[in-house]
Order: sequence, then structure tokens, then C-alpha cells
Amino acid sequence: MILLETIAVAFAMFSAIPVPQPVWNQKNMRYAMCAFPLVGVVCALLYLVWAVVCRMWPVPSLLQAAGYCLVPVLVTGGIHLDGYADTCDALASYADVAKKQEILKDPHCGAFALIRVCTYFVAYFALCASLEMDRKALLCLGLGFVLERTLSGWAVATFPIAKNTGLVHTFATSADKTVVRRFLLVLAILVCAALLVIGRVAGVCMAVAAWAVLWRYHTVAQKQFGGISGDLAGWFLQKAELWMLAALVVCRIAEESI
Repeated sequence: MILLETIAVAFAMFSAIPVPQPVWNQKNMRYAMCAFPLVGVVCALLYLVWAVVCRMWPVPSLLQAAGYCLVPVLVTGGIHLDGYADTCDALASYADVAKKQEILKDPHCGAFALIRVCTYFVAYFALCASLEMDRKALLCLGLGFVLERTLSGWAVATFPIAKNTGLVHTFATSADKTVVRRFLLVLAILVCAALLVIGRVAGVCMAVAAWAVLWRYHTVAQKQFGGISGDLAGWFLQKAELWMLAALVVCRIAEESI
């Protein structure tokens, strides 16, 4: 029962998928971050479903790309994009740490947030339209959805928290950090190994991209915000997703040109 509640807590927080709403407590939140990668599994499965639909019916190529672009947003309800937009606004302010924290809390959407989100979707759509969604590509992207959430959960249990309030603080303080860190680190290594086996060079490039964005996440959080927050976690996840997709597309183009 605690296992199911733990999964329900993760899906209730990090997805728009209807699930039973358990009362959050120490027991069902202790390993909630370990269940976070399961949301990525759902994204991967829906990618496969959409690929089957596109093969069964004559879906125009641009609509196919739009579907792949929108699946992660529909699954998450845009929770990570919200954090991405807020963080972009804060970074564009070039203000001090305190002011950046205020911008993160501001519910209004600034001009830079709008510009960055539009740019993000144009890039994501173009990359999806440039990629042949064969079995290998779908498996690599599916593993990417899992990897980015695994690293995000690991960061919550590892990196310094910017403030003593908010959802990241709640999940971090409720977690058994030692177990969560070890579990998610092992899972991340296994997913990277799977990417290597399935994607070869492209899989390695995707894994390197994810870890590079994680390093950038830690650096930006420490220097410009005094630690991580829920908004910064969303910023990391969206950037990791985009850069892994870009790595896959670049490797595919390079393979075809050889």
C-alpha cells in the first residue's frame, strides 16, 4: 500500500495524469523521488503509441512532429515548463540573488520567459521534424525521459536547497536522502548503459548532454540562486530534454553524411 501511495504522490506532483490523492506523510514521501522516473516511462510509452498511430494512418510529417513535441507537456501538465519560464525570467534580470528569488516567486510571466519558451518550442519542434522516429530513436528518447527525471530526483537529494520553503524543500526533507541518492545514481548509470547499448555513439552523446546540463544546473543554482528550487528543477529538466534530443539529431545527421 505504501508503494502505491509513493507512486501516487510522484504522479500527483509531477504529472497531469489523474491518480488517487493520498494524504502526504513521512512514509509515502520518503521514496517519492525514486518513483519520479516512472513519469518518464509514461512519456516513453505515449511516444510509442503516437508512433504506431502515425504508421497506421497517413499523418502529415509536421503533425507527427507536433505530436512528439506535445506529448511530454500533456503528460506533465507543463509543471516543468513553468519552472523553466520563471528561471529564464530570473536569469535575464541579471539581478542579485535576492531579486532573482523574488522573480521566481512572481506568478506573472515576463517578456523573457515568453521569448525563451517560444524559442524552446521552435527548437523542439524543428528537432522532432528532423528526426526519423524509428525504433532505435524512440527507445533512446524514451530512455532520455527516464534519465532526466532520475538526475533531477538525484539532484533534489544531493544539491543544496536555496530556501527552507517550497516543494523541493518538502521533498528533500521528507526523503531518505542516502537511499534515494544511491538508488537514483544506480538507475542513472543503468539508463546510460542502456543508451550506450541501444544508441551507440548517439546514446553516449545523449548521456553526456544530460550530465553536462546537470553540471550547468548545479553551477547556475549555486552561483546565481544560492541553491536549487522547484523552478530551477523544471529549468534543468526541460534543458536536459532539449539537449538530449539535439544530441540524437546531430548524431543521426552525422551518421547519414558519412
